[in-house]
Amino acid sequence: MAPSPDISQIKRIGIVGAGNMGTMMSLGFCENGLDVSVWDVSEQNVEQAKAAAEQTKTLKGRIDHFKDIHEFTASLNSQPRKIFVFSITHGPPADSVLDKIRGDLHEGDVILDGGNEHYRNTERRQKELASKGVSWIGTGVSGGYQSARRGPSMSPGGDREAVEFVLPLLEKFAAKSAKDGKPCVQYMGPRGAGHYVKMVHNGIENGMLSVVCEAWNLMHRSFGLSYDEIGAVFERWNAEGELRGTYLVQIGSEICRRKKTREGDGRGEGKGEGGHVLDDVLDKVVQDDDGSEGTGFWTVEEAARRHVAAPTIVAGHFFRVASGNRAQRLKVADNLRIPQPRRVDDAKDRDARIETLRRAVYAAFLCSFCQGLELIARASRDEGWDVNLGRCMQIWRAGCIIQEDHIADMLEPILLKTTEPVMNMKLIDEVAAELRGGFDALRTTTLTAVECDGHAPALGASLEYLKYVGGPALATRFMEAEMDFFGAHSYDRPGVAGEDPGRTAKGAHHYEWRPA
Repeated sequence: MAPSPDISQIKRIGIVGAGNMGTMMSLGFCENGLDVSVWDVSEQNVEQAKAAAEQTKTLKGRIDHFKDIHEFTASLNSQPRKIFVFSITHGPPADSVLDKIRGDLHEGDVILDGGNEHYRNTERRQKELASKGVSWIGTGVSGGYQSARRGPSMSPGGDREAVEFVLPLLEKFAAKSAKDGKPCVQYMGPRGAGHYVKMVHNGIENGMLSVVCEAWNLMHRSFGLSYDEIGAVFERWNAEGELRGTYLVQIGSEICRRKKTREGDGRGEGKGEGGHVLDDVLDKVVQDDDGSEGTGFWTVEEAARRHVAAPTIVAGHFFRVASGNRAQRLKVADNLRIPQPRRVDDAKDRDARIETLRRAVYAAFLCSFCQGLELIARASRDEGWDVNLGRCMQIWRAGCIIQEDHIADMLEPILLKTTEPVMNMKLIDEVAAELRGGFDALRTTTLTAVECDGHAPALGASLEYLKYVGGPALATRFMEAEMDFFGAHSYDRPGVAGEDPGRTAKGAHHYEWRPA
């Protein structure tokens, strides 16, 4: 790596990708005083990004848009280092662009990959570029296209020197914590650590998204609340208590109250006299089916590979998967003819039910955080990344989808102060107390959902999670016996020193249940 110039010498950055995220990032960086060069493989995207820039009156720098990729890279040549931000689809598209610009790269150049990329692809590109002295920084960018404009949460990982060089630019652009004003960007660790943290962020997000939509469904279809009433409930939840400052709850309150207009907007909003925009939204989530989003699947895959129980996250993911193929689902519904969600028989205690639901939602959110943080901790140990979980909580305080102020207030100081890696969040006394306090609400809410045939995959999975991760005597005793019966898997014996609790390894005994 060439000696680092002063970051003040960097006046212009190059953004690859002029879709929603790339366009918003170009405006955001420019509003913070940088000049920006933008290129996209789609000339239509370039034109749309150019039009957006021309309509924006708050830019402090200059934005230039390019259709020729080599003219784009050449626009950065006057600086001691070229800095690129990739905002494109993961996988082959990023490799294709890298191949196009490889000959234009020189020692000291830095590429910040802001896409939702698999961390192994990140590490592969880092190795490929190392011989040229070019740094590929896997940079998780959270918050969607709106935060990309106003300030996202970011998790860069890779070569520390390269990250520290660009960090002042990222800190200026990043979201700022409302608690202490700190930028929501931190160096996560070497190699693929940054993209891994972002991947798990999205896994936690999937669990939380499922919990929120399950709560909405219960309130609407089983408790009989109107959209506007649910919007008011979400607003109260977001204002105080354990769910205060929760991004998904806050935007839920807006969604529930957004009315359709007579003329519509010519895009997603249908024309209508009254009614809500939500009525125009079909119940299928297809990002996992069409390949545009991989982080949820990768989180599920990583949890299984690294032996981390993550049922809230997994249930949220498979709820999405089941929703995606609506045509097939409608055929199955017609074939199964099972009961559909209905109203609870007694609506007199509706306020009490809503309060119980609030507590259940919080407990399930906390379960999702525990599972995600434990996965990061396990991967960090396996890969030698030394990821500080307290820093993860710091960058998740603003500008990201999983912002949850109460959980951050609890976990950030604990995880920043710990001198040893925390591998199990439930061993933190404060976390255990919160989960114990929410257990009855999870159980009651899950029972209510069962009684009224409501959908509660992530809420129910969170309940079962607490039961089995906190269970000193599990039904798996019988599972172990059956596995020993048919596969001679062997087992340890209860109450025997060295075996109970023993190592996480093959047991010491086999019993010949039936002679072969």
